[in-house]
Formats: sequence, structure tokens, C-alpha cells
Amino acid sequence: MSCKLTIFINNCINFCTFACFLLPINKVTKIMEDKRILYVSSEVVPYLAENEVSLMSYDVPKMINDQGGQIRIFMPRYGNINERRHQLHEVIRLSGMNLVVNDLDMPLIIKVASIPKERIQVYFIDNDEYFKRKATFSDEDGVLYPDNDERAIFFAKGVVETVKKLNWVPDIIHVHGWMASMLPVYMKHYYKDEALFSDTKIVTSVYGQSFDGNLDQEMINKVKFDNIPEDAVKELETPNYDHLIMAAVKHSDGVIIASDNVSASLTKFIQSSEKPFLPFTPKDKFAEAYTQFYKTMLS
Repeated sequence: MSCKLTIFINNCINFCTFACFLLPINKVTKIMEDKRILYVSSEVVPYLAENEVSLMSYDVPKMINDQGGQIRIFMPRYGNINERRHQLHEVIRLSGMNLVVNDLDMPLIIKVASIPKERIQVYFIDNDEYFKRKATFSDEDGVLYPDNDERAIFFAKGVVETVKKLNWVPDIIHVHGWMASMLPVYMKHYYKDEALFSDTKIVTSVYGQSFDGNLDQEMINKVKFDNIPEDAVKELETPNYDHLIMAAVKHSDGVIIASDNVSASLTKFIQSSEKPFLPFTPKDKFAEAYTQFYKTMLS
């Protein structure tokens, strides 16, 4: 009798321990259920090589998708993305619009593909002038493309215009990578009167420096062409990596430090911005930290 009682008590203890283990998982899972998160990234695996930005731009949406959230991912359609292997196809109903960049009309082409086995759709912003070349940000000698600033502006506008056509209202827009850094700026100024995004929060993930030197020195004037006030983007007077990210942070509602090698100047800027921010979290612990940070943004 004593032996049976001991087994019964041990079983009860094991069950309670298991239940306590499940509780936080279920609690976290429910937080993001049916929430709409738009991910806008410079790079995403498996379409480009693995690095901090491309991996997190896949892992974070997958995590939210697994929790029952609704997600969309946008990235540029660089020429080094194999369209046949990844089965990209043009979405005619979303394509055909012209976007103005520095007083030039540039045709917008939208392509889409699905990440195998994950039921995750990725939308690609394309334009023959900006993205057909067979590389991402620099030529074969490592020299930055002279129109990278215009490519970033086109990408930001292309994402917003496509989401408007989809009539899909995101609760959060999460920005990854410097090529996406103009999106927070344009959301807070150029698209500030769009009712579709009136309750949308913008979160920017900040990574370690990914290019040296500056983009085109005329970048600030190209942004001002879209009636964005000069004092709102004064960082772009010297359009280096840190300053692009500072402009994005300044126009975001929350910031995630996504790398352990963010520059001291950029870290100081984030800390003094008075924006809610999440310190660097190791990859094996990011899921709960990111979910709770999203909850903070949504509350």
C-alpha cells in the first residue's frame, strides 16, 4: 500500500512539473495568435546567403507563424536570387504601378514565392533598373552601388504601396537590415495620413555594421523631394551605416538590438532615444523575449 501511495505521489509531482513547464509556452503562444506582423528585410534565407540579418528575418516570422500569428515578409528581388529554383512568379494584379524616386518614374514589379514546408509567403519588390544586377549591395570589386540610396527609397515605397493594395492592416511592422531603413521614415512622414496604418507600430532591429563608407551624398535631397522635413532626417547629411540606422530608430516605436557587435555610438543613440528597446538576446532565447516585446508594443 505504501509503495502504491509513493508511486501515486510521484506521478502527481511529475504531472504538476510538466503542467508548469507547459504553462509559459501556452501563455506565450496565445499572445500573438491572430496578430498581424509585417516583416520588411534587406535579406531573408533561403533566398540569400546566411548571415545575422537573413537568418533572423526567417527565424522571427517562423516563430510568430508557429504561434498562430498572421505574417507577411517583404524583401528586394536581387538579381542573384534564382527565380526558377525558388519558384518566384509575378503577381500581375499587384504590379504595374510607377513609383517616383528623385523625380523619376520607376515601374514596380511584385513577385511572390513560398518558403518550402513553412507555408510562409514572401513578397519581392522588383524593378529592372534597381534590382536586376547579379548582386545585392556592391559590385564584384566590393564597391557600393551608387544608387543604393534610391534602391532603399524605392523599396520602402514599394512595400507600403503593395500592402495598401493587399488591404492588409499590420499590427506591427518589423524592419531588418539597412536596405529597409527608409521604411520607418516614410511611414512617419510620406504615409502619415494613411488610415490603414493609423494603429500600426514600427519596430526596428539593429545589427552590426554591414557596409563601409557612405551612400550617395545627395540622398538627403532625394528624401526631401518627397516633402520629408530636413530636420527629420538630418542624419542623412552623412549617409553612412550608423546614420541610416539612426534615422530608422528615430522614426520607430520600438527598437531591438539584434546583434552583440552594434557600434558604441549607435548603442548610445538607441539608449538615449527614449524608445522602448530590447537589449541583445542570444538566439536560443529570443522567442519569448521578442514575443513579450511585441506584447509591449501592442498594449
